[in-house]
Amino acid sequence: MSLIIQKIQHNIQNYKTNDDVIYKGKVSKFDGKIVECDGFPVPIGTICKIESNDDKTVTGEIIGFRDNKNLLAVHNQNANIIAGAIVEVIDSGVNIEVGENLLGRVIDAFGNQIDGKDLIVGNSKWPINGKNINPMNRKPINEPIDVGIKAINSLLTVGRGQRIGIIAGSGVGKSVLLGMMSRFTNADIVVVALIGERGREVGSFVNQIFNDSAKKKTSIVAVPADMSPLLRIRGAQRATSIAEYFRSKGKNVLLIMDSLTRIAHAKREVGLALGEQPTSKGYPPSVISMLPNLIERTGAGSKNEGSVTAFYTILADSDDTNDPVVDTARAILDGHIVLSREHAQMGIFPAIDINQSLSRVMNSIVDKKHKDKANFIKKLYSLYMENRELILMGGYTSGQNEDIDKALNNWPKICNLIKQAEDERTNFNDSLNSMNNIN
Repeated sequence: MSLIIQKIQHNIQNYKTNDDVIYKGKVSKFDGKIVECDGFPVPIGTICKIESNDDKTVTGEIIGFRDNKNLLAVHNQNANIIAGAIVEVIDSGVNIEVGENLLGRVIDAFGNQIDGKDLIVGNSKWPINGKNINPMNRKPINEPIDVGIKAINSLLTVGRGQRIGIIAGSGVGKSVLLGMMSRFTNADIVVVALIGERGREVGSFVNQIFNDSAKKKTSIVAVPADMSPLLRIRGAQRATSIAEYFRSKGKNVLLIMDSLTRIAHAKREVGLALGEQPTSKGYPPSVISMLPNLIERTGAGSKNEGSVTAFYTILADSDDTNDPVVDTARAILDGHIVLSREHAQMGIFPAIDINQSLSRVMNSIVDKKHKDKANFIKKLYSLYMENRELILMGGYTSGQNEDIDKALNNWPKICNLIKQAEDERTNFNDSLNSMNNIN
């Protein structure tokens, strides 16, 4: 954790009031995750350093107050903290460093480099909790964004500033789809947040993205699964702040956050540690209130600003799409893309289930010809999937139903539209041409 302390101390040597008071306290209780110390007047989110028994210091974050005591969540999972250890404030935790020098870099929840390169010093500041935008001042979503995926561009067209959920179980190609979008999109800036991922997947994803020309416009925030829940939440907030900053500079940003579910799990750990009452599947109320706060920070900016088009992956445990996080996110987001295990087993990648997926702004950003063709293809797709088993068993004879015949004849073309190799780059116009081949 020494890198974290070096970075924070580079930003601000000591967090002081106008009276130059340095706030300190002593540890009175520690249960392995939550530190209780003497009360001193600082807000939630303040970063502190805590002495440990091995002559080192660890960092923690103020998460609440109880009986005139401050409660801190420790960032180090194996901290050797003892009673009477000194707790000292080192950063308000309010602002983060942002700037062009984040592009092509991989950072952690505190903005430290984890790619082995030089220390990153941003040239601007941005609040980690974002800046509010009057909803009446937001620009309308009126043009599509090219995400480089044929099936999405043509049948589930996404607008600049739209927020989309990618709902998937484990092992159906979610990470591959995200990597393709990161490399193939025509967005000005790409910000990727890898929250709660396995360390192996983080390295694999970064190597995949940074071997492409997209490296020069991409910034990655990575907080693996072995980090504390507070760092996972802070990583998601940092990535969103970076996207907001570039939006304020007039850039069209693609934010990819993997995954919203693991952020919710982190918030659940913190909420339960603070004594919140669990509700459905153990999620306390603070989780449900956190999700809209995070998601609403993205979207279209105000006049003279750019946009943040956001994709949030949502894990459907045991392929259950009625999980509380899935339900909450689906209600807040402007659409959702469902990845199907059945499609993956059929060898269709990306395994997008067209029947269950929806883009809520598509009809307002595409012309009538595009919309009618997409609806026609969705109808054929649905007819084939509903009658697939009957067709494969030989129970259907050609000529019995005109619509099913049309779906059967066009199925190879539909597969060509919704299938895409991992290294196949497809722009928006090529996607429309593939769609128009189906008749």
